[in-house]
This record gives sequence, structure tokens and C-alpha cells, in this order.
Amino acid sequence: MTHPGHMGRRADLLLRTSLIGLLIAVLAGMAIWFVGSRSAYSTGVGWVVEQPVPFSHQHHVAGLGIDCRFCHTSVTLAATPGMPATDTCMTCHSQIWTNAALLAPVRASLANGTPIRWNKLNDLPDYVYFNHAIHIAKGVGCSSCHGAVDRMPLMTKAQSFTMQFCISCHRNPGPQLRPQDAIFDTEWHQPADPQRAQQLVDLYHLGGRNLTDCSVCHR
Repeated sequence: MTHPGHMGRRADLLLRTSLIGLLIAVLAGMAIWFVGSRSAYSTGVGWVVEQPVPFSHQHHVAGLGIDCRFCHTSVTLAATPGMPATDTCMTCHSQIWTNAALLAPVRASLANGTPIRWNKLNDLPDYVYFNHAIHIAKGVGCSSCHGAVDRMPLMTKAQSFTMQFCISCHRNPGPQLRPQDAIFDTEWHQPADPQRAQQLVDLYHLGGRNLTDCSVCHR
């Protein structure tokens, strides 16, 4: 016959083991979520998004020296950088690679009068307000967010654009700033000089507003 005290201790041990197992399961689940949400699979960083035309920034920017604004015409004027119209592509491709199979969608777009539907690579949530023009005007270069585009045979996402990524820059924008003549220079890097960084902060008048205020990005 089992002594009641033994049964009580066994039940207590079972309860303790179950609680410890539950705690471990919860902590493991949180760890998996934390790591998974920041993985390349979740953020898309480094992944190529399939496009209707395999456009190479490496070839066009580094190879041919085409300026960002030739294709992204509204990047200095509006919230969105704008995507090139088919006529922009055909500025060159009516003369070169005229029968290339990979450019068939471009020729069809021109013939049918329908724009090419590019797939978004960087897509912020609807509750986040971002304006390309103000960042360009305040000295933030394209490569600070989009990476070394001139080295990308196919465009990939360079940053996860988490809230932490944005706030870290808004708290200390100096290291990410550059002169206006270097905004579109994908090879330019700011010297590691705190004094120079502060000079750029003063140049762009960034000291008069709290850039981490919620209303800056959430409107």
C-alpha cells in the first residue's frame, strides 16, 4: 500500500517538473520568435526578389556610370523615388540590345502602352511615414539605406528597416550624413571624425527637433 506522504511528494515533483517544462517551452518559443523575426528569411535581407526584367544595378551604375536620378526621377522631390518609365529604358535600348530576349517585357510595355510592374523590395508598413526627399535634402545618401547598389548584379534588400534601425540613426544622425555632392556617390564614406559629423549636423540644421518623437514617423 502506497503511503499518502509518498503520493504527495510524487504529485509535488510532477507539478514542479511540469512547471519547469512549461517555463522552458515558453522561453524556447520566445527565443525562436526573437531569432526568427530577425533572420534573413523573415526580413528578406540579402534575398533577391524576382522582377519582370533582371535589371543589374552593377552594370548600369558601376559599369555605365548612370546616376540614380536618371531612373528614380522623383527621389529628391517626393516621398517615393519613382520607378523608371519604359521610355527611360528605351532611351538606350532602342539602340542597343534591341532584340535581347530578357528585354522582351520592356518592348511589350512600350508597344502596349502599359507600365512594367516592378515588385517591391523595400516595403514599409502602412503606419510608417517615410519621405525620400527630406532624407536626401538632409544629407542621407542612398547607400546608407540601400547598401552598395553599384555592386549588386540583382537588387537585394540591404537593411531590415526595423524601428531600431531608424531610431538609431535619428538619435545620432551625424555618422550617416554626407555633403550634397556625395549623396548619390555609392563609394563615398564619411571619415571617422566626430567633429566632421557634427559639422554636417549643423549644416543641415538637425539640432532643433527631436527626431525620435513618435510623430516624425507615425502620422
